[in-house]
Amino acid sequence: MPRTTPSLLPRLRRALAALGENLRNARLRRAYTTEVVAQRAGITRKTLSRVERGDASVSLGVYARVLQALGLDDDLTKLAADDVLGRRLQDAQLRPRRTFKRPVPDKEVP
Repeated sequence: MPRTTPSLLPRLRRALAALGENLRNARLRRAYTTEVVAQRAGITRKTLSRVERGDASVSLGVYARVLQALGLDDDLTKLAADDVLGRRLQDAQLRPRRTFKRPVPDKEVP
């Protein structure tokens, strides 16, 4: 039975294509050939070509190995680092801490 995968939103496809283009530009700036990067990443040149096109069927692990081969592996930790929506949802579920003031005893006047 063939695998079916849900299609990506157009903006995600564009984001993957931009990532692939950024990786390609990084490779060219370093004057690395596709053969060198593919060998360092442990993938074929064809797979590297798919990465540089932003192919969504390529695993995240392969993207990570290409980042490592280019010396950009620290950039991987920046993905999903700032979860604004998640923080808002979490804050909405937090209940404010209820504090009770102790009654002040009446002072007797002599």
